[in-house]
Parts: sequence; C-alpha cells; structure tokens
Amino acid sequence: MSLRKLVLVLGDQLDGGSSAFDGFDPAQDRILMVEALGESQRVWSHKARTVIFLSAMRHFADALRGRGWPVTYHTLDDTPQGGLVELVAHHLAALRPRALVCVEPGEQWLEAALQSAAAEAGCAVELRLDTHFMLSRADFMRWARGYKQLRMEFFYRHVRKQTGILMDGDEPAGGAWNYDAENRASFGKHGPGLVPAHAGFPPDAVTREVMAAVQRYLPDNPGSLEDFDWPVTREQALAALQDFIDNRLELFGRYQDAMWAGQPFLYHARISAALNLKLLGPREVAEAAVAAWREGKAGLASVEGFVRQIIGWREFIRGVYWLEMPGMAAANHFGHARDLPGWFWTGDTHMACQRDAIGQTLRFGYAHHIQRLMVTGLFGLLAEIDPRQVAHWYLAVYVDAVEWVELPNVAGMALFANGGRFTSKPYAASGAYIQRMSNHCSACRYDPAKKTGDSACPLTTLYWHFLDRHEAELGGSPRTALMVKNLQRLPAEEREAVRVQAQMLLERLEDL
Repeated sequence: MSLRKLVLVLGDQLDGGSSAFDGFDPAQDRILMVEALGESQRVWSHKARTVIFLSAMRHFADALRGRGWPVTYHTLDDTPQGGLVELVAHHLAALRPRALVCVEPGEQWLEAALQSAAAEAGCAVELRLDTHFMLSRADFMRWARGYKQLRMEFFYRHVRKQTGILMDGDEPAGGAWNYDAENRASFGKHGPGLVPAHAGFPPDAVTREVMAAVQRYLPDNPGSLEDFDWPVTREQALAALQDFIDNRLELFGRYQDAMWAGQPFLYHARISAALNLKLLGPREVAEAAVAAWREGKAGLASVEGFVRQIIGWREFIRGVYWLEMPGMAAANHFGHARDLPGWFWTGDTHMACQRDAIGQTLRFGYAHHIQRLMVTGLFGLLAEIDPRQVAHWYLAVYVDAVEWVELPNVAGMALFANGGRFTSKPYAASGAYIQRMSNHCSACRYDPAKKTGDSACPLTTLYWHFLDRHEAELGGSPRTALMVKNLQRLPAEEREAVRVQAQMLLERLEDL
C-alpha cells in the first residue's frame, strides 16, 4: 500500500496532542523525525542545547512507538552530514508519500523551505495550526490590526479575557491586571539565603547515548555537558513544573529580576525549554500557578507575574515574530556594526556581571531573563554590537532557544534594533542597575559609579555615551526624556571625557 501521509515532527514540536496527529492512521501513514547535524552547525549550538533537543526527540519517538505508530527516525549516526531540509527531502524521495503533514514551524525560513522541498518531491503539504499556543498566528494579526503601537500589556489583558485565566468573571482576579509594584525586588546586601534546590533529572541511557554522539560529532561546539539535568520527557517536565509550584513560585515574583553571583537558578522555574519543546503547554502551566494561588499556596502578586510571562509575553513575542518577519532579522535601528567580543564564548572578561552570566550560560545553557536582557543584552546595545551577531549568540547558547522566541526578545527588545515596534524605549541602563539588582559589583575591578577613569564601569561609560550619541531621538520620547535631562546636566568637559573614554572602550572591547 502506498504511503498516504508522512507526518514530520520537528524537534520543538514534541506535543502528544499535536494537530499533526489528527486523523493519523497507522495503517496508511508514517511519522518522520530527523536529527540533523547541520542544524547544530548552522547555529554553532551549545552542546546542552543540542542534547536537550535530540534526547527529547528520541524519548518522544519511543512514546509514539508505544502507541503502535510507525516512526522513521533518522539519527546523527545514520548519515552524520546534512541539514534538516535536505534530510527531509531525502526521506520524501524514499518514502514517496502523497502528502507531507507538519505543524507550523517556529522559524519562517524553515516553513518556506519545507514547502519547497515537498513541491520538488511532488507531494502536497498540509501545514497545520500549532494548537500549543493560546492564540493562533491569525488571531494575533487580527488583534494587532487594532493598534498603531503593539504593547504587550494590552495583548496580555486580551488573552486573559479570551481564556478566563486569572479572571473573576469579566474582571481580573484580585481587582488589578498586574502587580509589578510588589515584584522585582533585589536581595539586598545579605543575599538570597538558602534557595530551595531545583528538581534535577540525571541523564538516562537514551540521553547518555545522545551526549556521546554530540561529543563525537560536535567536539568543538561551545558549552559543557557535565551538569546536564534538564527534563527531556513529558513526565519529567510535569515534575519540574510541580517542583517550581511547590517550592519557588511563592517568591518568584518578588525576586524574578534579582541576580546573585554563583546562583544561576534562584526562584526561576527552569521550564522554558520544556515549554518551547512543547513537552508542556502554556495553559496547563498557567492554570497550575493560578490553582496554587486559589489554594493559598502562593501570593497573587507572584502568580500574576509568572502568568504574565507564560500567557502574556511568550504569546506576544510569538505573534510579533510572525508579524514582523523577515524584516526583524535584518533590522538595525541604530546602525550598530561592531563585532561580538570573543569572550562571549569563553566568559573571560574583567566585568563580573558579564563573567557570571556568560559563565553560567556556558556551563548550563541557561540564564534568566534579566541576565539576558539587562546584562549581556545591555552590553550588546551599549557596545554597539551588530544585532545579527548578538541574536546568533543567543540562539546558539541557550537550551530553550528557538528563533520565534529568541529573535524578537534579542533584536526587538534588548537591542531596540527595530526602533521600538513593540517596546516603548531602549532598555539602556548604567552599571548602577547591576549594582542595585545583584552583588556583582562588589567583586568587580570596575566601579559602577564612575563614568571615566581606569576603574570606571564600561557599562556606565557606554550608557552615558549612548545617551550622548542619541540625545535628539531619546530626548523626544517621554519614556527616555528624563535620561537625556540628566545627561544635559553634565558639564561640557565631563561629556567630552565620556566621549573619549567610550571611544577607547569601543576600540578595545576584547580587553574589557
């Protein structure tokens, strides 16, 4: 019997209830999953990023076989060369299905490439809705048409009204839409104290096989596997979620922006990778947090802060990606063109905040959102790094990185590369922000209070230089006008000293 449908399951579509399986008939259809070495070479991926994708894929394939469904699985060892699309094309030619079925990919280029490969193979394409998300791409575009400026807050309220999550009838639970004023505190000089340990998932036999293959084929890729303990199955992902709900949700909101040297996870959930692989769904994650509040296990402020990230920001970013591509990938509002310093791949820098954030990234494939936005991302903005190079680095080094979520967060938000299409201001700050939200400055050779001189913090110098360089634009925005007024209070000779020092720093970024 000829093959009716070949169902392609991508590495970030590991959802047992996926629309890709609607109408699946094991007597006529087959599932295809492909490990492509070229994907970890196209993006110079952290070893842990490659391992979490491939291990989760192999476990998912085993679960599908457990249903009695036929699965064609291409491992790195089958043919250790080739990109994803080329390998899919090979299997289309070999299996000759009448149709290729796939859920909407998370990368625009991949969607187009798969459609082209299917056309060349002479088979139809069924591109199905990604039902993992709260709203479809079309839903977001309909919402966006009602706004001249896209703002997450309005979208977040829309999603809550549409879904009923954290709502009491037509009103927000507790009477307010957000509780930012109660969240985002620092730890103070005494630090976080004893933070509950996160649930870890030591590599099983399948994961160890993947780790060996990655070491064999990608020995020079960045990052370490020594601490790998990420959830790679649906069961493990659910356990990680419950561990967060039980042990860290209560203090998540208050300390979600705080940093502390040597404490990579703090009160964060460690489920972003599981969400982006679709081992977990956003509705079940948000509802678990809301249930904890209604049962008196966590405060509303913390729960709302968490829910905002899951059904607000995450969904908003996905919608913005599809609305703004392909232009977002090339956007460069400030015309930044400097190269990413080599120490982004080693952590070998004198700046304590960068050293800690990059060091833990290379060790675990993880940094929380403020480390990404206001440490490494902030440096990329102030140091005038080419946005494409910065975005490439973020896509490479984090275990949860998929283009639809990484690119808008980096290019659109951290770097303001699209000129504020969905953010109201550049996220620019001096070293004083790092000092307020962490203990990094106490062990750093640089002083965040100094703009100039040998011990001046590069972030502080470059912050004032950024304001000086873009004074007219920033002064015309109500969100940044106060920053410019502070700049204008500086004596002329001090502003000139900042320009000189900043130029010196920009010419020797490798040495910072």
